[in-house]
Amino acid sequence: MKILVVDDERDIQVLFEQRFRKEIRAKVLEFAFAFSGEEALTYLNMHEHETVLILSDINMPGMSGLELLRHIKQKFVKPPPVVMMITAYGDAENYNTAQELGADDFLTKPVDFVLLKQKLNL
Repeated sequence: MKILVVDDERDIQVLFEQRFRKEIRAKVLEFAFAFSGEEALTYLNMHEHETVLILSDINMPGMSGLELLRHIKQKFVKPPPVVMMITAYGDAENYNTAQELGADDFLTKPVDFVLLKQKLNL
């Protein structure tokens, strides 16, 4: 399964690679990283049918994760990737907006990797 992680905090890449080391080595998961909403859209345009899951931060400079979600749900429909929104703010407004825009799930920071692995059936 190919997962695109979108977050403006660059240290997230090392964190995901450490937490999913076994799954990456076993080729169960493959990760790609984008550090802005704009970079994520560029990646998706180049790898449209490869990405199965997108984990996106909501609060990023430039294009927010919610704006990115809107673009993804409008443009990438066949097959539609699963989109999980990640935010440091577990407030109802972001949750409701993400749900209205078509988010498939919602996680809070810091990411609970045990919970994430459960959601991924790992």
